[in-house]
Amino acid sequence: MINIKEDERLAKLNHSGAHLLAQAVKHLYPQAKFWVGPVIEEGFYYDIDLKDVTLTEEDLPKIEKEMKKIVKDGKKIIRHEITKEQALDMFKDDEYKIDLIERMPENEIISCYSQGDFTDLCRGPHVDSTKELKYFKLLKVSGAYFKGDSKNKMLQRIYGICFDNEEDLNKHLEFLEECRQRDHRKIGKDLEIFMFADLVGKGLPMWLPNGFIIRRTLIDYITDKEIDLGYKHVMTPSLGNVDLYKTSGHWDHYKDDMFPAMELDDESYVLRPMNCPHHMMMFKSKLHSYRDLPVRIAEIANDFRYEASGAVCGIERTRAFTQNDSHIFCRPDQIKDEFKKVINLILDVYHDFGFKDFSFRLSLRDKNDTEKYFGNDELWIKSEQALREVLDEVEADYYEAEGEAAFYGPKLDVQVKSAIGHDVTLSTIQLDYQLPERFELTYIDETGAKVRPVVIHRAILGSLDRFIAFLLEETKGNLPLWLAPTQVEIIPVSTEHHSEYAKEIEELLLAQKIRVETDFRNEKLGYKMREAQTKKIPYSLVIGDNEKENNTVTYRYHGKEEKVTVTVDEFINLVKKEVKEKIRH
Repeated sequence: MINIKEDERLAKLNHSGAHLLAQAVKHLYPQAKFWVGPVIEEGFYYDIDLKDVTLTEEDLPKIEKEMKKIVKDGKKIIRHEITKEQALDMFKDDEYKIDLIERMPENEIISCYSQGDFTDLCRGPHVDSTKELKYFKLLKVSGAYFKGDSKNKMLQRIYGICFDNEEDLNKHLEFLEECRQRDHRKIGKDLEIFMFADLVGKGLPMWLPNGFIIRRTLIDYITDKEIDLGYKHVMTPSLGNVDLYKTSGHWDHYKDDMFPAMELDDESYVLRPMNCPHHMMMFKSKLHSYRDLPVRIAEIANDFRYEASGAVCGIERTRAFTQNDSHIFCRPDQIKDEFKKVINLILDVYHDFGFKDFSFRLSLRDKNDTEKYFGNDELWIKSEQALREVLDEVEADYYEAEGEAAFYGPKLDVQVKSAIGHDVTLSTIQLDYQLPERFELTYIDETGAKVRPVVIHRAILGSLDRFIAFLLEETKGNLPLWLAPTQVEIIPVSTEHHSEYAKEIEELLLAQKIRVETDFRNEKLGYKMREAQTKKIPYSLVIGDNEKENNTVTYRYHGKEEKVTVTVDEFINLVKKEVKEKIRH
């Protein structure tokens, strides 16, 4: 994926492209006033006040046509330098430009750029002529509040992209189409996995039957792995007393990201943003010997964070989500061994899902902004060094990132590269000396003294919601058989003649815990086959006269043309083997 801002030539082209857009809009809508039109990683945009006119995607070709006229005219793009007083006079009828100018220092020289009949404030730089802007495309239109403040007027934001040649533009448009096809929001809607409703609330996903099956399968998968590794699973409430979060430090450091407190019966409660405070209290509830450690507490937990409405994105970033969370309470001499076990679990899971393009990021405290972290310098230095030693010992290839730590300790984030080039944090491991101190956690050591444990926070699948979003985009919704909501679709050639045998097959598959549906509709075979492919069901079974007479089934795997006829038992064994071994086609 190209980052336009990081390429000097492309940044200049797209900066000029924003002015080209504004000039065309001004020609078509003389009442238009413009706020800002910056270059962004994906191209450019301009925020526009069109008064009573509301643009839609259907209006973009008309604007593009006008932009092409301006390009053909080929006017020079000329830079002017003016004083603040001159700028205020030049834009005296434009409240948006006046707002920008008034916030500039008194003696600052202000630059603006002219191209034919259009002049706009801008620092630049720009290309020399509109002739250089031949290869552009307007991408979408959306709403954007003036200054990003929901209390202000809603403006209209038009996005676009500009390149030096047609080949690069077409490649980028192909990439954008690929991104659109992989967008988990589109796939989730098409495959009926999840939904949202404004009446329920922004960022609050509702999981439909297909989505619930995916979630349940993932939960069973990771829970079984954790049980095999000695984790004890618990369940804690989604609410907590504000005092719990004052003790943990979340109230001081994380309050703005939490839902507001609810005052009930002289107590204050909040929806929890994470689960560690509850798990600290569980550990504290009983006496522990050094022989008891490590204690591994795990939970599939529902959490809540008040994400800004502009940050909410499908199930990738929500206000209600589910974490595959765990806290390991251990002795200092056990840190390295426990840390290695967590890394090995992550690698095991990634092998099952076929994730290969990932890296380890050691997320550290920002030494120049220590106020947003709590604890003392000695504990931070100690915990950061401990993580480095573990990573070096297991020969992990990692890089360091200052300012990315949790507020209570450093962490190891696993950054997975997505199919469309995004870096996504799926798993995280955090080392914590701070919360045991704040909650006064202790265990009895071999001398009989009370000492503090160390806590390792870890999430393998991270947020289940984000993990599923990542999977949908990686696979385009073509989930592996073991995860697919419907694994097999049975299609009788004739509803009248083959339904009874189809029903027998369905019952045999259901008895083997295979997720199956039968299409009994009186539709043409080709239509039903195409629909099964559209729904991305892994196996389609065609049941006709030959299958009925020979006690066989004919299957076709999603995306393949080949049809294979086997006995019913052979097909059942094939599916069970593929599920057990998590085979990916």
